Amino acid sequence: MGSGRKRRSQKAGLPPGALVHIGEVKTAATAMSLTRLGAGGIEEMEIADLTEIPPGNDAFPVIWLNIYGVHDAAAMAAIGKHFDLHPLVIEDILNTDQRPKVDAFENYLFVVGRLYDSTRTRSDLAMDQVSMIIGHNFILTFQERRSGTFDPIRQRLRKEKGASLRRPSADYLAYTLLDAMVDGYFSIIERLGDKCEDLEEEILGRPKKNVLQKMHELKREASILRRTIWPMRELIGSLQRNHANFFSEETRIYLRDIYDHTVHLLEQLEDLRDLLTGLLDVYLSSASNRVNLEVRTLTLLTTVFMPAALVAGIFGMNFRSMPLLESPDGFWTALMMMGGIALLLFGIFWSRKLFR
Repeated sequence: MGSGRKRRSQKAGLPPGALVHIGEVKTAATAMSLTRLGAGGIEEMEIADLTEIPPGNDAFPVIWLNIYGVHDAAAMAAIGKHFDLHPLVIEDILNTDQRPKVDAFENYLFVVGRLYDSTRTRSDLAMDQVSMIIGHNFILTFQERRSGTFDPIRQRLRKEKGASLRRPSADYLAYTLLDAMVDGYFSIIERLGDKCEDLEEEILGRPKKNVLQKMHELKREASILRRTIWPMRELIGSLQRNHANFFSEETRIYLRDIYDHTVHLLEQLEDLRDLLTGLLDVYLSSASNRVNLEVRTLTLLTTVFMPAALVAGIFGMNFRSMPLLESPDGFWTALMMMGGIALLLFGIFWSRKLFR
């Protein structure tokens, strides 16, 4: 956990709607990019102030404003005032440890999702919160930092083959953004699946000392994913069923497709969790078997050399009169007896494949 991370406990005692950023600061400054959509094309621009947003018109009836960096409470408050957002919405945008959800207001929907950016190279499971305001003719997206997850959507908007996205429909644009977020989970689960396969090969071969730590990390990541994808499924289902005033019948069909994706993701995740549980059982059984083999080998070696100790103990007894005790060949005779008995026992154990 980074030293710059603020925790929810810091808001204890504050009134509802108090604007305090909770979470890690992941970008230096807040930035905004504006995309205006129309039937004839799109316009893209980077803006520094909300006053630079052109008024809506028939040529570009839909706008998409993407905000990078949500740690600046003053900037978030200004955006909320400009678009007439409820103070509790701004509070939730600043709180970046929200679970996926949807809240309905009179003129817009407030959606919170979790985003995995597969375009960033990393080995850990790092996810960002994405807050979305879905209006009748505008979309606001709030990201903790810049990511490449929505870049394919922008590329589709710029190309003629993306004409379906250019239609003046905020609900269809919202669908494409949600679809991109859900598609990012597939790359995580594929990566976890590859790690599980590598771990399985290691366990069945020569497992290293940190194999239990690897299994624990994979199970932790699977648990985090489940806590994210499960509410995302409920979120998509709610958008499909309960918000016909914001999503057309045609768009709700596409939302149903995203819902199916989340169901498929959860099924894959359950398969991975079952596989990890099975791998743990295999590892523990394998470790127990290796211990048993080592104990058996030590027992056999002890049994082989025990007669030698017995012979040495007999000839070491403190008696004056004992056969071979004063014989010139006594020492070699005792060694032959020890070696002979040891070889006999070793041969018996070998014939029974106890050393193999």
